[in-house]
Amino acid sequence: MLCLANEQVDVMVSEPGRVNELLDEAEAVLRQTPQRFAGILVTRHEPGRYTLALSDAVPFGETREQILS
Repeated sequence: MLCLANEQVDVMVSEPGRVNELLDEAEAVLRQTPQRFAGILVTRHEPGRYTLALSDAVPFGETREQILS
């Protein structure tokens, strides 16, 4: 499940085999945002729960990951 709000996409994965597919979809949604100065930060909060957000800390055109759990 994808949920878009304020240049951020929350991803909840109920089927582990779909993690990459859903994260790719969320990244594609953020790349369509008319923003030219931020990259994308993927945060894993716990297994199956991710947030993708535009971040000034990530260079434009790049995607970086962080794991909180």
